[in-house]
Amino acid sequence: MNARPPLELRPELLAPAGHQLSNAHLDALEEETIFILREVAAAFERPTLLFSGGKDSLVLLKCAEKAFGTGNLPYPLLMIDTGHNFPEVTAFRDQRAKELGAELIVRSVEDSMKRGTVRLAHAGESRNAHQSVTLLEAIEEFRFDALIGGARRDEEKARAKERIFSHRDGFGQWNPKAQRPELWTLFNTRLAPGEHFRVFPISNWTELDVWQYIARENVALPSLYYTHQREVVERKGLLVPVTELTPPKAGEQVVVRDVRFRTVGDITCTCPVASTAANANDIVIETLAAEVSERGATRMDDQTSDASMEKRKKDGYF
Repeated sequence: MNARPPLELRPELLAPAGHQLSNAHLDALEEETIFILREVAAAFERPTLLFSGGKDSLVLLKCAEKAFGTGNLPYPLLMIDTGHNFPEVTAFRDQRAKELGAELIVRSVEDSMKRGTVRLAHAGESRNAHQSVTLLEAIEEFRFDALIGGARRDEEKARAKERIFSHRDGFGQWNPKAQRPELWTLFNTRLAPGEHFRVFPISNWTELDVWQYIARENVALPSLYYTHQREVVERKGLLVPVTELTPPKAGEQVVVRDVRFRTVGDITCTCPVASTAANANDIVIETLAAEVSERGATRMDDQTSDASMEKRKKDGYF
């Protein structure tokens, strides 16, 4: 199956000539996010902010900086590292945490493998789904009662079911039928011993909102998000990056393409898209024309079935 062609702009979706796409709604989204970040700080004893160095977590961190000020974040940053992350992203993660004077906690799937709590079916298996185990171990280690994440409802069907304050039971599991109502932005934060919340302050944002905000606020991102040349192979409708972890298979032709990443995760399951967008404003235009969500367009681990993410979330995934 051929890879998807470069995004084609649909003129009917673009702003009329001489006009700019409105971003007035970003103020309301930012205000809601800041309110939620402050609510977490006020309502919980041991919260943490999940920070991967990706665009959503960097937007979340920008809002946290506005909410509390540089050097004054009331909770640490937590990164669950598969050991197969893009080095550009982990380097940017460390740099940004240092700039903000924030405490950064990193826990590794490889350490879980050494403890025997994570066992791969084979050496080439993606470690992405196994982050759930390492995350639950970190929650137990630090007794976190709230974990703030950058998930959005527009990304995927299971995430669309998620409340902003998503209750998790004593096993870290999510039950979509047992979520608490959030009428008038009133959040029920009561917890029994051993339970915790996953909190998603940018739930109501879309990918377009995120890129408009990045453009407006000049949020710095890892270079992978912008166009660059990379060796790829076409596989199952995706452009798979050629790396030591994802080598070409027999019969596949390696080509060099102008690409960028819409999302950055584990190398073994994250694919770029064809693009010549060199800045956030260019990506805003591309996003207007996109007809497939960023996870659907770039994540090999979400191609198995519509229920794949929901199953992982029930097992404790982000």
